[in-house]
Order: sequence, then C-alpha cells, then structure tokens
Amino acid sequence: MTADPQASGSPPRRGSRGRRVAALIALALGLAGFVISATGMAAQLLPRRFSAAQQQQIKNWEIAGRWQQLTAGQIFPASVSYQLSALVLQDATPLNLNALRVAIAPQSGCGTGVTTAAAASVLRRDGCQAVLRATYVDATGSYVMTVGVAVLPSPAAARKASQSLAPPRLTAASQSEADRLAAGILVVRYHGTAGAMYDYSRQISASFPAGPYLVMYAAGYADSRPRVPVAADHYSDKEMTSLAVGVAQSVAGTLAAPPASPHCPGTPGC
Repeated sequence: MTADPQASGSPPRRGSRGRRVAALIALALGLAGFVISATGMAAQLLPRRFSAAQQQQIKNWEIAGRWQQLTAGQIFPASVSYQLSALVLQDATPLNLNALRVAIAPQSGCGTGVTTAAAASVLRRDGCQAVLRATYVDATGSYVMTVGVAVLPSPAAARKASQSLAPPRLTAASQSEADRLAAGILVVRYHGTAGAMYDYSRQISASFPAGPYLVMYAAGYADSRPRVPVAADHYSDKEMTSLAVGVAQSVAGTLAAPPASPHCPGTPGC
C-alpha cells in the first residue's frame, strides 16, 4: 500500500512564515528610510528654490557688499572710456575719449569726504557708512574731476540722500558765487599739476543714486586757465560734463550692476 503523499509530508511551520513577513516588513522600512534619507540629502545638495522676494534680497545683499569686496582699482579703473556726442562736435560721428586716473583717496568718513556740513548731515541721517573718492583727468590734461561714492544701507536711503542734496548745477558766475561750494563731493587733490591748486568743484557738481550708493562728482579746468564760468564756453562745458558723467556712470555700473539671479528651478520668474 502506497503512502498518502499529503500524509508523508512534514506539517507547515508557522514560525518560518512569520519570520519571512517580518523580513519583508523590515526590508520595506529600510527602503523607505533610504528614500527619505536620499530625499533629505538631495534637498541639501540640489539648488534651493527662492521666491521673487528672496531673490531680490539676495541681489540687494550682493550689491551692498561690493564696495568691500572689490579693490579700489576695480571700483576706480586706471582708464575709463567716455564719448563726446556728434552734436557737440557738429559732426556725423561721436568722439571716443579716455579719462585717466591720477589719484585715489583713502576711504574717508561721511563727514570728511564732502564739501559742507549740510551734506555730511544728510549722509549721516541716511545711514552713510563711508565715502570713496578718486580723481581723473582727460587725455589732454585740460579738465579734471573727482568722482565719489557714499555707501548707504539701501537703495531707498541713497535716493533720499540724493533728493536732499540735489544741488543746482554750480558755475562760478561771480566771485561771490564761487565762494559758495555745492553740497557734494570734496575733491581729491594730486601733486605736480595745476589741478592741485585750483578748486575745480566751483565749475560743475552733481549726484545721483545707484542701488545703495550715492555717486557724486565735481569737475573743472586743470590747466591754470582763468577762473571763468565753464557755462561761458559751450564746447568746454559739454566736454567737461561728458568726462564727469562718463566716469561717474562707469563707477556706478561697477558697483550697482544687477547680479545673476539665484538658481531656483521651477520658481516662476526665476
């Protein structure tokens, strides 16, 4: 008589099945933990996603620190290109010129880098941290200008300071007027030229905000010519202004240029 196949087998072991179930559960939990861990690591390694407000804060922070991160030679390069318009020249094409740096002043406080106590008061009121200055001449040595940067805590503070200073264009129409300097940048003198003797801030002076910086300039003659108002000479007026504005805009562009947007994939407007 043959044996019953079912009867000849060993009875099933319930403990073995439980161990397999437990192993599968442990494996599932392990995989879940790995996924969570990998997700956390990816969140740390992959670029963050910034909102539009956060992006702007990061950009503002980067621009506000440039005056400390850049060297004086980067802020005030040895040579700056500027242009005299074709209209002034009565020609078909403008004239490309170069301004040459002749001096960089040490960093100064907000009370010593400007012409008047009123200007210093405005800058201090709006949170000025420092004033940076440098002097340039045109290629012929006929005109000289000082460009200055007042470091403010924010673009709003720079705009407020600019509106408070905002002097009218200054010309030495008479000696009495020449004795009154505009509220603006104090010129940086340099030795060995007539520019060291002439108070050229008596000719043109202006300022404008650029990000958290207030950019100021003063320009005048540098070749010992009589102290006549530059407005009396149309060509000199335009060339001097082109020099001053060209250098000032170059400095402003270096300090306040918008940085690249923070990397934030998937964020609208990024």
